[in-house]
Formats: sequence, C-alpha cells, structure tokens
Amino acid sequence: MSNDLIKSIQSNLAALQTGLDEDTAAVAGGGGFVKRISIKGGVFRKMSGGKEVGKNEDRHMNIIFVKMAHDPSRTYYAQSYREGEKISPTCWSSNSKTPDAEVKNPQAAACDKCPHSVKGSGQGGTGSACRLSWRTAVVLPNDISGDIMQLVLPATSCFGKEDGGRWPFRPYIQMLASNNISAGRVVTKMQFDTSSPVPKVMFSPVAAVDPDDVAEIQRQAKSPMAETCVKMNVYQADEAAAPASRAPVAEPEAPPVYDDGAGESAPEPTLRESKKPEAAASADVPDIIKKWSKKA
Repeated sequence: MSNDLIKSIQSNLAALQTGLDEDTAAVAGGGGFVKRISIKGGVFRKMSGGKEVGKNEDRHMNIIFVKMAHDPSRTYYAQSYREGEKISPTCWSSNSKTPDAEVKNPQAAACDKCPHSVKGSGQGGTGSACRLSWRTAVVLPNDISGDIMQLVLPATSCFGKEDGGRWPFRPYIQMLASNNISAGRVVTKMQFDTSSPVPKVMFSPVAAVDPDDVAEIQRQAKSPMAETCVKMNVYQADEAAAPASRAPVAEPEAPPVYDDGAGESAPEPTLRESKKPEAAASADVPDIIKKWSKKA
C-alpha cells in the first residue's frame, strides 16, 4: 500500500479516530502499539513500539490518571532479563492473588504462598523473584485529548510512606480517596525520589482538573486504549516452535512489563487487603486538597 493512500486514510479518519481498537491491536501484535512512559534509568522516556521516541530530562512531570488497574499484578521470570529477547514468563497473576488461568506451570496455588514472592527470593538474595507492578493509563494535562500512555509502576513506587507532601502511588490514591477526590480529577505531579538507589517516583497533587476538561477525561477513560494500558498482556511463546532439547526459558517480553531500572534490588512489601483508605492527618494534607474537599 502506498504512503499516499495511508496518508489519505489517516486524513479522512482524523476527526473520528480514537486510537486502535482492541481487536486490531491484538491481531497486529498486542501491546506493541501502546505508547508508554518509562522511568528506566531515572529518566522519563516516551516509548512507542518498544522504541524511545522522546524523553523528559526534568526530574518531574505532570500527568492525569485516566484509568488504573484495580489490583497490582505479578510476573515471575525464571532467568534474568536479557535485552532484546522476547520470551514468555513462567508464571503471572493479573490480581497478585492467584496465577492466571492461562499459566501452564503455576508456581503456587496462591501468590502469598509462593516461594518466589517472599522477600529474599530475588537475584542476590534481595527483593522477590516474582515482581509486583501496577498498571495505569495517563494523559498529559496540556494535551488531554492526545495520546493515552501506559505507566507501569514497580513496587518501589507503589508502596511506602508519605515524605514531605509526596506519596508512593497507592498511599497517594488512598489520600485522595480519604478526601473524597477521584484521581482523574487531579493534575498529579510525578517526580523521582533522588534519594533512592533505583528509579522510584513519588506523587503529589498540583491542581484540580479544569471542569471543562472532565467530560473529555471521562471519554478517554472509556476508550479501548485506556483499557489496553491497564490490562495485563503477557507474551506466550509457541511451544511447538521451541527447540525440543531446550528447557522452556522465562524472561520479560520486550519491552519489559516494568521499568524499574537495571539491578533493582529493593525489597517488595507484603501486599495485604486494606479495609479502607487511611485518612491523611489534616495537618499533612496540602491546602489545595482541603479546598477541593470542601467543594466535594
């Protein structure tokens, strides 16, 4: 097909196109067409089709969460990741509770009973061999109708304590919830924790989303691309094509499902069910949150 015809089709669809639909993306190769924000190497990088297409050298950037997976996920690879290889993981879980039904060799009946999820099972005896991460879909505040990008957060960015008005992901969402504020109604500042030995980001509120933009953010949240961003899409190799003499190898798909930097060894927390979001102390809640709460 000629480039002129492609451009003509794109031009005609410009007013209607909202990104690839789920079927087209799946048949064409799954998540390869999802644009992502990576934090690899302590730099915010925009990725498309597994390649870096831009980067932000600043230590912070503003985003709006349009959709979030309801649970973190887990992925276990039997061997260390080798860049450029695309091989199936050994075991994975979309809800970090039990292995998915498609897993052919579950490592345990439940994730909290699995030896690969305990502290110290990771490489070098640190962290856990089964990695926990949280999938989200975000847009940029200055381009809310633009690209929906996947942001996959490693465990080190998901759990922990508030630090100077900055929160890890889940405590940040809990803080907003305790103040009756939805994450999609807030412009969020995402910044690197420069005291961390591995890429780690923290979150804080910047401003309320413009009321005129709420409808567009809701539309973006319901789009197939937003759903794709928060859905776990695991590459599974064709066993029939694998050499018979070689044992199944398990490593991250390319690009990896998480971007927590090379050699990350920080221990992962034990995930427990939370009865309800912990209320933030009123003295620690930023003034801007107090103002929104009164309007809620």
